Amino acid sequence: MKLPRLENLAGDFWGGLAAMLVALPSAIAFGVTIYASLGGSYAAYGALAGILGATAMGLVASSMGGTNRLISAPCAPAAAVLTAFAIERIQHGTDPVAVAVLLAALGLAAGVLQVAFGSIGLGRLIKYMPYPVVSGYLSGVGLYIISGQVPKFLGTPAGTHLGHALASPALWVWQGMAVGAATILAMLFAPRVTQRVPAAILALLAGVLCYFGLALFDAALLDPRNPLVIGPLGGSGGGGFVDAMAGRWTGVGQLGMADLTVLLMPALTLAVLLSIDTLKTCVVLDALTRSRHDSNRELIGQGLGNITSAVIGGMPGAGTMGATLVNMSSGAMTRYSGFIEGVLALLAFLLLGALISWVPVPALAGILIVVGARMIDRHSFTFLKQRSTMLDFGVIAAVVVTALTVSLIAASGVGIVLAVVLFIREQIGGSIIRRKLLGNETFSKRVRTHEEMEILTAHGSRAAIIELQGSLFFGTADQLYRALEHDLKTRDFLILDMRRIQTVDVTAAHLLEQVKDMLAERHGFLIFSQIPPNLPSGRDLQQYFDQVGLIRSDSPVRVFAELDDALEWVEDRIIHEAELSRDEEIALELQEVELFAGRKEQTLAELEQCMEKRHVTAGDTIFSRGDAGDELFLIRRGAVRIMLPLSDRMSHHLGTFGRGAFFGEMAFLDGEVRSANAVAFVDTELYVLSRRAFDKFAEDHKKLGLKLMEGIASVLASRLRYTNAELRVLES
Repeated sequence: MKLPRLENLAGDFWGGLAAMLVALPSAIAFGVTIYASLGGSYAAYGALAGILGATAMGLVASSMGGTNRLISAPCAPAAAVLTAFAIERIQHGTDPVAVAVLLAALGLAAGVLQVAFGSIGLGRLIKYMPYPVVSGYLSGVGLYIISGQVPKFLGTPAGTHLGHALASPALWVWQGMAVGAATILAMLFAPRVTQRVPAAILALLAGVLCYFGLALFDAALLDPRNPLVIGPLGGSGGGGFVDAMAGRWTGVGQLGMADLTVLLMPALTLAVLLSIDTLKTCVVLDALTRSRHDSNRELIGQGLGNITSAVIGGMPGAGTMGATLVNMSSGAMTRYSGFIEGVLALLAFLLLGALISWVPVPALAGILIVVGARMIDRHSFTFLKQRSTMLDFGVIAAVVVTALTVSLIAASGVGIVLAVVLFIREQIGGSIIRRKLLGNETFSKRVRTHEEMEILTAHGSRAAIIELQGSLFFGTADQLYRALEHDLKTRDFLILDMRRIQTVDVTAAHLLEQVKDMLAERHGFLIFSQIPPNLPSGRDLQQYFDQVGLIRSDSPVRVFAELDDALEWVEDRIIHEAELSRDEEIALELQEVELFAGRKEQTLAELEQCMEKRHVTAGDTIFSRGDAGDELFLIRRGAVRIMLPLSDRMSHHLGTFGRGAFFGEMAFLDGEVRSANAVAFVDTELYVLSRRAFDKFAEDHKKLGLKLMEGIASVLASRLRYTNAELRVLES
C-alpha cells in the first residue's frame, strides 16, 4: 500500500477527525433506531452497532475502495431497510435474539452482493451521468442536508421535521441557535484569519466555547443528558466491543433455509441502495474535486467493509455525503482520511466517550448547513437565460425536487431516467444526414471519356449519395425516413455512406430493410459504403446487418469498402444502361482512342510504329513515385490506378484510368520524375509513347503533334472543370 505524502498527513488527520465528529452521532442514532424496535434493552446495543459499523467501514472500505476523501459510515438507507425488516420479523413472532442474528446476516449478504456487483463491472453504469443530473443531485443533497439540520440548529426536539420546526417558534431554544450561529460565523470567516487549521475544526471549537460560555449562565446546559449535546454513548469501555465479537454469531447455526429465503429480497434491496448511495457520493465528489473514482473497485471495498461490519456486530453503511464533504472541507486529500476516521471512531468510544458526549448538536448542524449551502449549484440559474438550455435547468429542478420531496435514492432514479432523456434529445436534435449529393454533382475517381462524362452529367441524378452521421436508433429512424422519402420515389441508386455512424439498433435496421424493399420494387439498389468494422460499442456492423437479414446474396443490396468504389459501380451501370458500354475485353486500336479520333489512318500507322505495346499483369507496378521517365501511357484494355504513397503501408487513391484514357502526361510534358505510383488494377494492355519518339515523329507530322498536345490539354482542362464543379457543390 502506497503511503501518503507527509504534507497530506495533517489535512487527512483533521479531515478524519471532523468527519468522525459528524458521522459518529448519526451512526449511533441509526443503530438505536434499528435495534430499539427489538425492545428497549437493545437500544444501547444499537448504539454499539452504529459505532462498530463506523469503525469497520472507515478501516476496511477506505483501505480497499480507494476513493480519495470518501467517508463511509452507517447511513439512512441502511437504517430504513433494517428497521423495516426488524419490525416485520417481530410482527411475525420471531424472537428478538434471532432477529438480531438475521440483521447481521442481512448486512453480511448485502456486502457479498456488493462485492459481486463490483466484480462483474456494474459500477461502470453509474458513470454515465450528464452534468445537469450531477448538478441537480448536488444541489438536492445540499438542500436536503440544510433541511435536515435546521431543526437541530433551532434546538427543537429530536425527530422534529423541518416544516413543524419552522412553524413552532415555541420549540426553539435560543441557546442552541446562538451556538449554531457562532459556528456558522466561524465557518465563514475562519479562512480569512488562518489557513493552517481547517475552518470546520475552528468552527466546531467556536461552537463548543460558545456552548460552555452560555453554560456559565444556565446550569441546565451542564446536564450531559440535555438535548443540545450528543450525550452519553452508552459506555466508555471495551466490554461491549468484546462481547459483540464473541457472542454475536452464536445463533447463526440455527438459521434454516426458510430464514435465508426471507433474507434474499431485503439483502438485494439493501445492496442496491447502499451501492447507489456510495457511487452517487463518489460522482458528487468527482464534480467537486475534478477527480475520477474507480466505481467497481469502490463497490468491492464497500462490500468488504459491510462484511467486516457484520462479522464484528456492526450495522452496514455506505459512502455518506455529509461526512465526506466535512472531510474534504477540513483539508483531507487522500483515502487515508477515511481510515483515520475509522480509527478515531473506535478510539472515541473506547477512550473519549465522555468528551464526545459534550459536543453541541447545533454546532454540528451549523457546519453542515454551511457545507450544504456551498453544494448548491448557483451557476445553474444561468441556464434559464437561453432557450436551448432551459430543458437542462428543468432536469436540475426535477432532481432537486425529487430529492427534497421523496428521497435522495428516488432522485438517483429520476436522474438516471433523465440522463436517458437527455441523450435521446441530443441525438434527435441533430441531423442524421451530414451531406447529400446527386450522381451528377460528384464523381468517382475513375477517369472517364468526354462522352461518358456527358452521360453521367445528364443521367447521374438517378443516384443519390447520402453521408450519415451519429446514431441510427429508434429516436432518429423517422428523421432518416423523411429525409429519404423523396429519393425512394425518384432515384434508382441510393448510396449510404456509413463511415460516421456510431450506433445502429433493431428499429433502424428494420427501416433500412423497408428502404431496400421500396427500391427493389422499382428495380433499384440500396448501396452501403464504408460500413465501420467495429462501432464504439464493439459491434461488427456488417455482421449485424447479416444477422438481421438486411444483406443477403439474393437481395438488391451492395456493400463497398470505399465510397469511390460504390460510385464507380453506379457510374458503370448508368453508362451501360445508356448503351455506351463497349466490350472491355477487346483491346482498342490507336484510331479508336478518343485522343486520335478523326486522324488519317496512314499517319496513325506511322505514329503506332513509334509506340511500344506493353502487357501488364494485375497488381504490377508500371512506374513508382520518384522514377525518371517521359512516357505517355494510353490504355487499350484494362484499368490502372494512380496511388500516392503516404508511408510504407499506406497510400491514397488519386484516380482510376480505364480503357481509352491516358496517364503519365505530367512527366511526358515537363520531363520531371514521377509524382505518384501507377499500378495495374486488372490485366492491362498499353500503348507507350516516349517524349523522345514523339518529338522525332512531330518533326515530320507537325500538325498531328500539335493536335496531340492540344488533345492532352483539352482532356486535362475537362478533368479540372469537373473537379471544380464538384468542389463548388461540396462547398455549398
